[in-house]
Amino acid sequence: MKQLTYQVTVLGGGPSGLMAAIAAAENGAKTLLIDKGNKLGKKLAISGGGRCNVTNRLPQDEVIKHIPGNGRFLYSAFSIFNNYDIIDFFEGLGVALKEEDHGRMFPVSNSAKSVVNALLNKLDELGVTIMTDTPVEAIDYGTESHFIILKSKKKIETKTVILAVGGKAVPYTGSTGDGYAWAKKAGHIITDLYPTEVPLLSNESFIKTKSLQGLALRDVALSVLNNKNKVIVTHKMDMLFTHFGVSGPAVLRCSQFVVKELMKGNKQVTMEIDSLPSENDQELYNKYIKIMDENPKKNVKNIFKGIVPERYLDFLLTKNDIDDEKTANISREKIRNLVHDFKHFKFLVNGSQPIEKAFVTGGGVSTKEVIPNTMQSKFMNGLYFCGEILDIHGYTGGYNITSAMVTGRVAGMNAAWESLA
Repeated sequence: MKQLTYQVTVLGGGPSGLMAAIAAAENGAKTLLIDKGNKLGKKLAISGGGRCNVTNRLPQDEVIKHIPGNGRFLYSAFSIFNNYDIIDFFEGLGVALKEEDHGRMFPVSNSAKSVVNALLNKLDELGVTIMTDTPVEAIDYGTESHFIILKSKKKIETKTVILAVGGKAVPYTGSTGDGYAWAKKAGHIITDLYPTEVPLLSNESFIKTKSLQGLALRDVALSVLNNKNKVIVTHKMDMLFTHFGVSGPAVLRCSQFVVKELMKGNKQVTMEIDSLPSENDQELYNKYIKIMDENPKKNVKNIFKGIVPERYLDFLLTKNDIDDEKTANISREKIRNLVHDFKHFKFLVNGSQPIEKAFVTGGGVSTKEVIPNTMQSKFMNGLYFCGEILDIHGYTGGYNITSAMVTGRVAGMNAAWESLA
């Protein structure tokens, strides 16, 4: 069988791999895209709840701030291709986009399929060779070119290789960590892998008894505290109590900071809920004492009704040993403690769901070993990285896809230029 030869071979058909293959082909390279799955763009197809949050329109510095895992590494790549270029790129492919809350950009069609199909059509138009259902067994690195050995034992010779195979999160889309061994073989360090954007586990009694299960708190300020009780990070968003712990947007954003504390050897991490972040503690106390003084015959629950969801209010009243009695009979100390819990309810978490249940992988190929303005390996000619295989991770909201597409674009361009030199 004749050995196949390409100038650029991209491994992985997620957002970074698709963008890398397009960029390589646009720059004149004979390009091959290999994916072990039966469909390209699986992760894109499920992103944003199936609507595909393609990027974020916030200013560049804000976008990078929302990528707390080595986001600063992306400044060089952003100077070449950034979030605004992604918007122009998709609109150039005929995918009209619209802006939603917090700068999130979605296709007007509300369908991830329109995004995936536009990318596949572009690959077709550029003549990129696509191999799906094609697992890779190994990469043999050479000095002039590299060899991709498929499970079928077929060999592919290529001038350059782009590893775009993702991390270990959401494995049913094909991200099962295959690329780490190939990176190590080229001399790269893989930093510790851990789940980010992941629900958290708690053994608190109210979790075990499921007394708050299914309860959502809106626009709360959720904080992660260190073992000296100092705030590490706070996110103001919605959260949800579950049968195993806590979830929801605020929890997902805080999760990587919790996981990092647990990785330091802490058995538990304290989290704090401020359910009324726009209110000041003392003013809130004074306001309700005044209302109680003016309504001595009203029962306590009615005084505080509507301040937080009813189930949460009942839970905090019980916690503070306040039953459904007249306001005149309640001690000021109990009211102060109740107000304190509205603002500073603390609970312990002791773990997270596994990396396979996370939205994003923390850790990966060390960014110190990759040239930031080309995505090329510092150790191996003709080897490039993009997307989640790199030790870069952001919050949900279009930030990870932005990182994937930006690094994919830069890797594809530079791999093409090297292969054609």
